[in-house]
Amino acid sequence: MPVFRHGVAASLSSLGHLVEEPANAEAWLRECPGGVVLMTLRSAEDLDRLTALCRLRPRPLVVALPSADDASLGVRAMRAGARSVVAREATVSALQRAVSATLDGEAVMPAEVADLLVTGRGGRAPRGPVPSAEQIAWLRRLSDGWTVSRLASDTGYSERAMYRMLRAFYQRIGVNTRLEAIMLAHDKGWFGN
Repeated sequence: MPVFRHGVAASLSSLGHLVEEPANAEAWLRECPGGVVLMTLRSAEDLDRLTALCRLRPRPLVVALPSADDASLGVRAMRAGARSVVAREATVSALQRAVSATLDGEAVMPAEVADLLVTGRGGRAPRGPVPSAEQIAWLRRLSDGWTVSRLASDTGYSERAMYRMLRAFYQRIGVNTRLEAIMLAHDKGWFGN
């Protein structure tokens, strides 16, 4: 979002940081090793891009910006190689502190992300068996944008029952949210891709 990017650029420039907005972050990192990349995370594709950036050598300094309501995405970002995690909704001063600390060799993250990393939860591999074909079909439909209401109607369950079954399924595979379940399905190849 241009307004968001402009505000971030202005807040970091005010600290004396040279702020650039390259069209290709990977090419920029090759030209400017040691720079910090701020990367908004909203989807599995964003996480894939972050993972690809973190495979570059020397490893770049990446500050991931997931939504504040999904700490598990912050965990996945750290595991993918991000140096720090700051919620997109964070205050200007929190973002400024995180970028400065990252440049100083420190890692910064919300306490909830740290807790999930320490306890081993958030973005982990499934704890139980591979899901059934029906459960994989549920995830595929949800990843295609279906609502739980539509999924329930299509499968013959009440909406309330569908929510309960999905919650139990997510718990069984070791995730907390729909997004985590869909990302795990992609990671594990459950969709056959």
